Amino acid sequence: MSVLWRWIVTQTRDSKPFFFGFATVCAVVPGAIGYYVMQLTNSTNHQLESQLRRKATPDTLMMGKVNKERLGEYLGELQRKEDTNDRYIAALKGETLTRNPYMRIQPVTTPTASLSTSK
Repeated sequence: MSVLWRWIVTQTRDSKPFFFGFATVCAVVPGAIGYYVMQLTNSTNHQLESQLRRKATPDTLMMGKVNKERLGEYLGELQRKEDTNDRYIAALKGETLTRNPYMRIQPVTTPTASLSTSK
């Protein structure tokens, strides 16, 4: 395997056509495999989809509703061109920033501040 790798390195260094061919193969082959795997695993079976929706647990339905609301809120903020940096700050801290829909600016509380106020 080491001999093959050294040969590929030498060929890509010495030959531009080989380099571009190898780079194309490295990009196109995984892309094609990924595309066809997605096409094969993407089910457009409406009967299966309706069956999965009927069997959904309450937790799954609730999470779908919450995610839809949060996405709608975020997209609305983007359309209104509001500053969303506080969301990124909360995400970096491992938190999810939820807001009162009528109040845009809400402070991001630190865990130590919330502990001291609850005592």
